Amino acid sequence: MPWFRKDRKPRRPSREKLEIPADAWEKCPECGHVDIRDKFEQALEVCPECGHHRRVAVQVYIDMLTDEGSFSELYNELQSSNPLGFEGYTDKLARALRKAGSHEAVITGSATLEGDELNLGVMDFAFMGGSMGSVVGEKIARLARRSVEERVPLVMVSRSGGARMQEGVLSLMQLAKTSVMISALKRERVPYISVLTDPTTGGVSASFAMQGDVNIAEPNAVIGFAGPRVIKQTIGQDLPKGFQTAEFLLEKGMVDMVVPRVQLRATISNLLKMMQGR
Repeated sequence: MPWFRKDRKPRRPSREKLEIPADAWEKCPECGHVDIRDKFEQALEVCPECGHHRRVAVQVYIDMLTDEGSFSELYNELQSSNPLGFEGYTDKLARALRKAGSHEAVITGSATLEGDELNLGVMDFAFMGGSMGSVVGEKIARLARRSVEERVPLVMVSRSGGARMQEGVLSLMQLAKTSVMISALKRERVPYISVLTDPTTGGVSASFAMQGDVNIAEPNAVIGFAGPRVIKQTIGQDLPKGFQTAEFLLEKGMVDMVVPRVQLRATISNLLKMMQGR
């Protein structure tokens, strides 16, 4: 009978299905932990599960180690040329500039940290692996000279593959240039704190990066001069577990502290106050 028949109408779901974009998730390359992207950003790119420190952009360190709006960039007019006529180097510089968005492999400037003045340099691994050429050495030397003249502490954040091969002996001379200016800081008793991040190798580790009054390393950062494969082939022996990590260097007395990224700002601020008798 028609009055016993019930027409079935399609029902709409009471809740809409949420579309989560693919880039909302991040995966830790160390432990495989998957979490929301925002959690990694809030933790300064440190895995909330295993504590692995991923590489971050230069601006993250600038924001972290300076008071808001206080950073003023210095010497950004200096740009690399091709003094030795190395084939393809000019094109590589142009590509690095487009990729990194900065004029060189180090950003230098003045700022305040918790109200205290400091000069800050942060190396940019996105610019040709943070390699140290003539301009990088010149910018660091000028920043150190500024610290001496104004008696303002210097903080350097290093992340580099070493000297820039395309500039040959000119890049190697930057080891001497930067070391001379760091010695001037020590002579004038102006505080210098060096922060070593992953990786800090080659000529950078052999010069200003390891010459701080206090050398701070991030957890598990790779720090050393030559690579482990080269060292193993040279000495003909197996290398100990954890060789060239921050923790290994701390054990051997090569660095003074291993500090998680989230504690870096407070640690450096307190150190600078103590070093200046405050």
